[in-house]
Amino acid sequence: MATQSTQSGSGGNVLHLRDVMSRDPAFVSPDETIQRAAQLMDELNVGALPVCDGRRLTGMITDRDITIRCTAAGKAPDQATVNEAMSAGTQWAKEDDDVDTAREMMAERQIRRLPVVDANDQLVGIVSLGDLATKAGDTAQAGETLLDVSDPAEPDR
Repeated sequence: MATQSTQSGSGGNVLHLRDVMSRDPAFVSPDETIQRAAQLMDELNVGALPVCDGRRLTGMITDRDITIRCTAAGKAPDQATVNEAMSAGTQWAKEDDDVDTAREMMAERQIRRLPVVDANDQLVGIVSLGDLATKAGDTAQAGETLLDVSDPAEPDR
């Protein structure tokens, strides 16, 4: 059951990411192969994985990153590394951030999964649009965030 805590000054209860995130997500290291990342995505039935050096978040890799940055470029999946395909400078949130802050970040950056770090910047979880819809209890807000995330971006060509 999710717990709520009061945000000072707001007068209401605020749900934090630690209450809704999926804890201890699987991750890959930057020096693992693209093939290993794809295998792990297949095993877990996910389309994105955090990339960590130890438990320190350094980026994210998605199935699209693999397709565009490796497969389309003709790189061998058993030779290319995660570091070659991952997106660095990944947006992340703190576990004590509130759910609304995460929704805003996701909508602004058009991302469906947001890594969550602790006070020491160590990966502790990941929050998805699904988590926000099912665990945060506000399906209307989750739907609005999904619309914002899904708004087509301008082509880069």
